[in-house]
Amino acid sequence: MTEIYENYEVKGECTFKIGGQLKKAAFPNNLDDFIELIKSKDYDMVLGNCSNVLFSSDYIDKKIIFTKKLKDYEILNNTVKAQCGVRGPLLSKECANHSLSGFEFLIGFPGSIGGMVYMNASAHNQAISDTFEIAKVYDINADKTIYLTKKEMNFGYRKSILQTNHCILLEAEFNLKSGNKENIEELMQRNIEFRKQRHPSLSTGNAGSVFRNPQNDSAGRLLDLCGMRGTKEGGACVFENHANFILNKDNATSMDVINLMYKMYKKVKEKYTIELHPEIIYIGNTGTKEQKLWEEMK
Repeated sequence: MTEIYENYEVKGECTFKIGGQLKKAAFPNNLDDFIELIKSKDYDMVLGNCSNVLFSSDYIDKKIIFTKKLKDYEILNNTVKAQCGVRGPLLSKECANHSLSGFEFLIGFPGSIGGMVYMNASAHNQAISDTFEIAKVYDINADKTIYLTKKEMNFGYRKSILQTNHCILLEAEFNLKSGNKENIEELMQRNIEFRKQRHPSLSTGNAGSVFRNPQNDSAGRLLDLCGMRGTKEGGACVFENHANFILNKDNATSMDVINLMYKMYKKVKEKYTIELHPEIIYIGNTGTKEQKLWEEMK
């Protein structure tokens, strides 16, 4: 059964801990219910764990399906099948328990499989596309469930066909490599330590990397050279240890975050004539000041 709420307080659904009321939120409990919601064409978008999402602090005139309850998975030999709502760290640990290598990098990702496939998540020389085999998706245009191979997914840096096609991920299948459990767990621990040293804890609201890396460069490096660490805007602040993160330090609003992002964007553009583009996703209403600044950065 699907749980549906109107005028839903959405800030608790995202790691940024920012957001106003949402017109409608739906939480399907199984894939059949999920498909029925999609087929109804009554909803504007589908979201997972919202670990890279910034919701507007104002009322959001949208209807959203959240996949957090779609968390079934199975591991058989080297094959891993996971529904779109399965959390990355959980799957990373379960694969380690089965002595399977390829998902060590997911231990530090707070997102779910749906979002990770959507953006081809990667870190520490590993990427979702490395082990991906096939996806079960719902094709809105064809109004049916179809399967997409790795080639058909058109994976690239932070992209997949799911961003441009009318397809919504239901579940994905991966093929991992057998490995030594101790070595796998050691690599996972190194990844955790790296993130502790370089990335902010989710105990302070944030949505991960703010901007995508430009070709052959690093957004964090450019922002560092522009002296952005520690820069504040209202309740939002650039992380002191890495300039490509924004923290919700003191009840920041979405406008605080977007104004701060815009400052970062303009500094890099003026100094290096490089335009940074957001890696996080903004969800708000059209025609607002927030939306206009966001469109300029996109």
